[in-house]
Amino acid sequence: MTAWIARLVEASRRHALATTLIFLLLSLACGWLASQRLGVDTDTDRLFAASLPWRQQALAMDREFPQFNNVLVAVVRGATPEETEHAAAGLARALQADPAHFRDVVRPDADPFFRHEGLLLLSSQDLGKLLDSLFKAQPLLGPLATQPSALGLLHGVALMAEGVRIEHADLGAYRPALEQLRQVLDSAAAGHAVPLSWQLLLGSDVTQQGPPMRLLLSHPVLQQNTLQPGLAATDALQRAAAALPEVRAGRVRVNYTGSVALSDVQFGALTEGILGSTLASLALLALWLYLALRSWRLIVPILLALVGGLALTLGFAALAIGTLNLISVAFAVLFVGLAVDFAIQFAVRLRDARLEHTELAEALRRTARSTGPQIAVAAVAIACGFLAFAPTAFVGVAELGLIAGVGMGLALLCTLSLLPALLWLFRPGDQGRELALPFGRRWDRLMQQRRRAVLALFAALGVAGAAAALSLPFDANPLHTQASDSEPMLTLQSLADNPVTNPFNINILVPDLAQARALTAKLEKLPEVSSVISAATFVPSEQNEKLAQLEQAQDLVLPSLTPRQAPTPVTPQALREAIADTRGSIAGAASALPADSPLRGIDAALQRLSQGPDADLLAMNEAVSRFLPEQLASLRDALNAQTISLESLPASIRRDWLSPSGKVRIQVSPTVAAQNTDGLRHFVQAVQAVAPEAGGPAVSIIASADTIMRAFQQAAALAAVAIAVVLLLVLRRWRDSGIVLLTLALSALLTALLARLGGMSINYANIIALPLLLGVGVSFNVYFVMNWRAGMRDFVGSASARAVLFSALTTGTAFGSLALSHDRGMASMGALLLLSLVAVLLATFVFLPALLYALGTPERR
Repeated sequence: MTAWIARLVEASRRHALATTLIFLLLSLACGWLASQRLGVDTDTDRLFAASLPWRQQALAMDREFPQFNNVLVAVVRGATPEETEHAAAGLARALQADPAHFRDVVRPDADPFFRHEGLLLLSSQDLGKLLDSLFKAQPLLGPLATQPSALGLLHGVALMAEGVRIEHADLGAYRPALEQLRQVLDSAAAGHAVPLSWQLLLGSDVTQQGPPMRLLLSHPVLQQNTLQPGLAATDALQRAAAALPEVRAGRVRVNYTGSVALSDVQFGALTEGILGSTLASLALLALWLYLALRSWRLIVPILLALVGGLALTLGFAALAIGTLNLISVAFAVLFVGLAVDFAIQFAVRLRDARLEHTELAEALRRTARSTGPQIAVAAVAIACGFLAFAPTAFVGVAELGLIAGVGMGLALLCTLSLLPALLWLFRPGDQGRELALPFGRRWDRLMQQRRRAVLALFAALGVAGAAAALSLPFDANPLHTQASDSEPMLTLQSLADNPVTNPFNINILVPDLAQARALTAKLEKLPEVSSVISAATFVPSEQNEKLAQLEQAQDLVLPSLTPRQAPTPVTPQALREAIADTRGSIAGAASALPADSPLRGIDAALQRLSQGPDADLLAMNEAVSRFLPEQLASLRDALNAQTISLESLPASIRRDWLSPSGKVRIQVSPTVAAQNTDGLRHFVQAVQAVAPEAGGPAVSIIASADTIMRAFQQAAALAAVAIAVVLLLVLRRWRDSGIVLLTLALSALLTALLARLGGMSINYANIIALPLLLGVGVSFNVYFVMNWRAGMRDFVGSASARAVLFSALTTGTAFGSLALSHDRGMASMGALLLLSLVAVLLATFVFLPALLYALGTPERR
């Protein structure tokens, strides 16, 4: 190997101009190829092999229900249900009128089915509660049906007060409704009228479960070949939302989430601040190169060789992969951070060789023979760490491993051919200065004197690292690599407590409704399950009993909802008269009213209104009557519900809950405890124990975590075996290979210890750092061990140590740019890479010299 490397370096030097031109042409061709063929895939589902059983299941579900893919979700929340509904309807109309950005817009909760047959979907107990609240509201409903305005409402309040005066009626059941009315009247009297919610006023606790919310699901027009294909649609959504009157008035807010928005935010984070971080990284890289080499005639060739190697790697990626993913986009940073080590080693050792051989050609030959094999071993070891992921089912990292692994080979080629050619053309002068680190020899003496204590310390650290490795948490949830303060994530988290909108649900397909009901009954008994919804949910049982309840309610309530005469025109004078009548009735009942009765507050508000301008009176009338006609009509429709059958379900519900082949979809939602990895795993295991064929987001998250762990274990084993074989082939001694592998193992344990102390967890993005650690560690350790084999006794005080230190600084700069990324997954990768680099340096500069001194001088062969 040494002879081949020497011949390659010599040939490149002899034909320096031709070599440079060849690499220039190849780099330009690869750059053009990459610009034409290399794209970015923003679909994170494709990070795993489609052949995996759980991916096959997910793809099958996607084919059955494609409407749940690539969605942009608008979440509308308001002060009252009516305002929320009105704003959601307005937003839906605006988005439907914008085909340039939205292919379709649906509102799952706005189908007329729920208005007409919705009461049948309640349990018999909840339906009874709701009807009771309507019966109690009859004193209000009669006057309101005849006079759907503030006049009718005030007349109803007056009747309540008369009931207290004459019959000492207990208004306790009406207290929430009257309190809400008092608040609306107070606001109107203060000059800022707000709408009265008749839905809350006439409803029960059954209809008041959490703040009012409506969902809009849209399929945006995606802009292809961009990192944020849904950004234009998201911007259009925000503009439409901002134009809504309810939003401008501060009564409603609209947030957004969904797979499209989450993907856009994640890929946008990759590019956010990239220019500044890149410039800072390049400045630091130039600084480290200057401190290491102190000659622009050495620095420029290194930078040009790096650019050439990166261009060739881009060309390979375009040919072999064609499309980068969320993880493989990091290959360029990793390439620069690792490949620069080879060039620095070559350049520093060249300077060292010129201390004895000032003539450049001879120094290049000497450097090729002494350093070339070490660089080759380091390159092969790092490539093994990357390529070990290539055969795994974790496609995202497998592609990164393939690109970066081949890139290490291309970097080695550039270091041993293009770099010598450029050095010959640039002709760096003989700097004639010793290259050892200033503290190097003192450190070596200290390690030699304290070797036993150092080895004992690292033995203890190794034990602690092993314990840390066993307890290092693994975060399986890919959402945790998203920016937690981004709007899509905040919105998604706000939906997690709602069983219908919880993102961690499970989907099951069964042949018919009978099996859906039977399986639902089993699933609802599981403590890990909060709710189960299927097509059977919309074809409820006990319909005859519920229809009988509604028929009775029709007899009692419908007459109150049917107008019997034309309403009186609403004028300021009519309102003042109605206020006076109502206040008179309240005054007559004052002695029988509790001190905290809402009627007293209503009386005070009416007094202020009666003294106010006509505009305030009319605003009050608008506030209390704005949503009344619609609520009365909705009540009439709901009380006239008809029997529901599978055949009578509307197309919108059938599409979401029945597959084209007729299978019934069951959606199982977890309790809040399932929102961490352990809880989610228990939820999946519990459901799959009942329904082994269960799939969906929760199953995919746990299955992907298992896939990642298997990929890591497989890659770590492959990398370790491959590196061991390479070391045995090159070093040809078990002991020497064992020294490198022992130091490598210690580096891994130190990484686990540092990560545990730093509160880090392993995730799908940063797991690449662990096998990569094997390659980086070998590259540094090999230099020291091969110098030791050559009889060198100064390890940290050598030119190799200087090269290793500045290589680590340049590599750390590249990793640091990842750690500063706004994307949490990429940042976690960079942070763990930095920790692993620190661990490698500690093992290389502290443990390894102490071990080599303890072993003494190696035997010569």
